[in-house]
Amino acid sequence: MSPIGVQLHIQDTHVMIDNGVLQLTLSNPDGIVTGIRYNDIDNLLEVLNEESNRGYWDLVWSSPGTAGTAGLFDVIKGTSFKVIVENEDQVEVSFTRTWDSSQEGRLVPLNIDKRFIVLRGCSGFYSYAIYEHLKDWPGFNLAETRIAFKLRKDKFHYMAMADSRQRFMPLPDDRLPGRGQALAYPEAVLLVDPVEPELKGEVDDKYQYSCDNRYSQVHGWIRTDQPAVGFWMITPGNEFRSGGPVKQNLTSHVGPTTLAVFLSAHYSGEDLVPKFSAGEAWKKVFGPVFIYLNYAMEGDDPFSLWEDAKEQMITEVQSWPYTFPASEDFPKSDQRGSVSGRLLVHDRYVSDDNIPANGAYIGLAPPGNAGSWQRECKDYQFWTQTDVNGYFLINDIRTADYNLYAWVPGFIGDYRSDVAITITPGSYIEVGDLIYEPPRNGPTLWEIGIPDRSAAEFYVPDPNPKYINKLYVNHPDRFRQYGLWERYAELYPVGDLVYTVGSSDYKKDWFFAQVTRKTDDNKYQGTTWQIRFKLDNVDQSNSYKLRLAIASATLSELQIRINDPKGNPLFSSGLFGRDNSIARHGIHGLYWLYNVDIPGKLLVQGDNTIFLTQPRSSGPFQGIMYDYIRLEGPPTSSSKKEHMSALSEEMELDHNR
Repeated sequence: MSPIGVQLHIQDTHVMIDNGVLQLTLSNPDGIVTGIRYNDIDNLLEVLNEESNRGYWDLVWSSPGTAGTAGLFDVIKGTSFKVIVENEDQVEVSFTRTWDSSQEGRLVPLNIDKRFIVLRGCSGFYSYAIYEHLKDWPGFNLAETRIAFKLRKDKFHYMAMADSRQRFMPLPDDRLPGRGQALAYPEAVLLVDPVEPELKGEVDDKYQYSCDNRYSQVHGWIRTDQPAVGFWMITPGNEFRSGGPVKQNLTSHVGPTTLAVFLSAHYSGEDLVPKFSAGEAWKKVFGPVFIYLNYAMEGDDPFSLWEDAKEQMITEVQSWPYTFPASEDFPKSDQRGSVSGRLLVHDRYVSDDNIPANGAYIGLAPPGNAGSWQRECKDYQFWTQTDVNGYFLINDIRTADYNLYAWVPGFIGDYRSDVAITITPGSYIEVGDLIYEPPRNGPTLWEIGIPDRSAAEFYVPDPNPKYINKLYVNHPDRFRQYGLWERYAELYPVGDLVYTVGSSDYKKDWFFAQVTRKTDDNKYQGTTWQIRFKLDNVDQSNSYKLRLAIASATLSELQIRINDPKGNPLFSSGLFGRDNSIARHGIHGLYWLYNVDIPGKLLVQGDNTIFLTQPRSSGPFQGIMYDYIRLEGPPTSSSKKEHMSALSEEMELDHNR
């Protein structure tokens, strides 16, 4: 512990907390972070911005009945300041905004309590917030909420969010007219005359730095000049994030800006906008998150700050749930419960025996249907991964009623336990062996892709040389380049994609997204892909099953025809999906699974063709990303140990890419 205790200085318009390592200044009673003094730098935040545009909590909300994901943007400003804890080891302060009926239509009907914590000797500070909607208040929609920091553009130029995703970034000035040219949507800008000439011709887009919740635990910025300083957002727990472990959110981007996004509709659409009705009581704690600061001694490698930040992230994760937040709404570990067990997979066409669910994602979320967790956005979720033998342990679960959900890489569909789980303080629940039976009717006749809820294994083209982010050249995440949707029409200028089972390779011959084609008159047209395959024998008295796992869809429709491209479709999904993952450089959004019965009389011995049509075509970003497609034959009496080892090997290679 530092010999210097934490000191609190309260002024008329500001509150300053000093622990000898840093000085944190907040506006009073707004609770906006106006200054962070650290390592002889007067302020790490952008001093050219207004004080209200440096470090703040914000949200986007709309009135009940409003459709879509837009709404009123609100930088949350407190109206009352209170000291919660003040001693030499810790200062915790609160900035609250309470709602009453006189604010109806102007402010979101929530009581909001923003908290900031500084500990003795700690090189950073913590922030969390408690949102509460009372039972007799009007309803509302909450499209987004987060905490944002705007750093000094004259000091922070290098951004890092993963070992393979870090670089010197453009300046915000480079995105302005004259230096930057707007592309197909406002977030994407071509740098035509950047301050640093070597960035000329690159595309900057904040969505290129999005990340799944499961991987987004630390990101931030490095000042590489002396003295080298790092500014990091560490998110030690995911319980308060909406949409589960594979939900994607923004991280850091040009500004220099760093975010902790708790709730958003990105890569999902309106499904992830919680809608609260009048009379619905709700309370949720977002955070705490840790804003970590570090520095390198003169002569040391400034990039070592990233390695140090990763180590600090591990320390914070191991400390979760924190013991020091004073709010009773943030329960300590002994007030929570645990669940353990084992998940096995039973698929008689793969193995006679139950298969340990290796690497399965398994978690507790509010009660619902199988797969409902990915659209759940009001309450808390608790996830882990199973070990190689299928065993799992989920610790530190808040008290509530839950269902247990899972999905297993290598198998389609979603698992949900039939038994509801009630967590009480200090409870430990052992659920024993759980058996997941993935959708399956008959033996696999052929398959395309890997069932892992992503289109990453398919063919991702090189970007147009005019629209490149150099970070993603020869990169595992090559799908993050701008404009890849336009490459499809260049590869298939007249006819559409044709995939021949047995000779085509999905890694080379299956385009990662079934997008629209731009025509010469600047309009768009839908596309029809073909899957050609041979059948040595056809049981015309039985049905075959076509399984289509969808990794993402944007205002799309999937029509299936068998051996006749012009007849009425055997199946139509209707309009579905609002992920916008194609435009936002994602490789997945929300997961969909369609199971289509194909009467044997529609198939023939010899050559057959399945036509996949996506007819919606009002713009460039409509389309479908497939996760995995499988054709099953009619049920057989004996089990078949099929392609499991080859599939597992491909998944391992894909995971390691």
